[in-house]
Amino acid sequence: MGRRFGQHFLARKSILDRIAAAACPEQAPSVIEIGPGRGALTESLLERARKVIAIEIDPVLVHYLQQKFREQIEAGRLELLAADVLKIDLAELVAPSRAVLAGNLPYYITSPILERVFALGDKWERAVFLVQAEVAARLAAVPGTRDYGYLSVLTQVHARPRILCDVPRTAFRPPPKVDSAVVLLEPCDTRADRGIADREAFLRFASDCFRHKRKTLRNNLIARYGREKIDAAKVGKLRAEQLDVAELAELHRVLGE
Repeated sequence: MGRRFGQHFLARKSILDRIAAAACPEQAPSVIEIGPGRGALTESLLERARKVIAIEIDPVLVHYLQQKFREQIEAGRLELLAADVLKIDLAELVAPSRAVLAGNLPYYITSPILERVFALGDKWERAVFLVQAEVAARLAAVPGTRDYGYLSVLTQVHARPRILCDVPRTAFRPPPKVDSAVVLLEPCDTRADRGIADREAFLRFASDCFRHKRKTLRNNLIARYGREKIDAAKVGKLRAEQLDVAELAELHRVLGE
């Protein structure tokens, strides 16, 4: 059931409960669940939230969930949306409160989903996602490590990421070919914490910095800013992977738009 979209369903109750507890440390008014699958996490979330809004793209699973949670749907505690999370307007679902989000994210669309969450701006409170272990490492990576790159910067501009636990492939049915991890994301105030006034402009700059990861900042940026500005910034042989978000933001201010 429901394997057309490459799902692997988390079956270990202890991890499901941990995700729900991290998403709702106290009872939440509502939680948006992305990709409920067969509803295992949905059950744990319903124990901690007054309402769950579940977004599922697979019509076979939607029908299954409608039968499984008939009582909760009729009581208004579960709203089941048959939709593609990449096409739905998340902002409309969260108003007027700030969103709490949770889910087992499909590996192949993790980054686009994160971008849509970050696009909520100040309208989200926290997100707890089960993702591929390699992706979780990239989200939380620090400069100077092999996992640190543009996805790390994109995430850390918007949020404080923290890996809560590792999840072995044996916790899924059917088991995937890779291990996973649970990551907690909490929004940060970029202007106050990083001195970044325009996130979009900074992220365009950061994308240029990491365009060719093995090249130096000088080589990646010289076509955009010119030799004189780059030499004055004294980036020398530094690579983007050596600078944290605050240092990249300072370089962006020095070079200007």
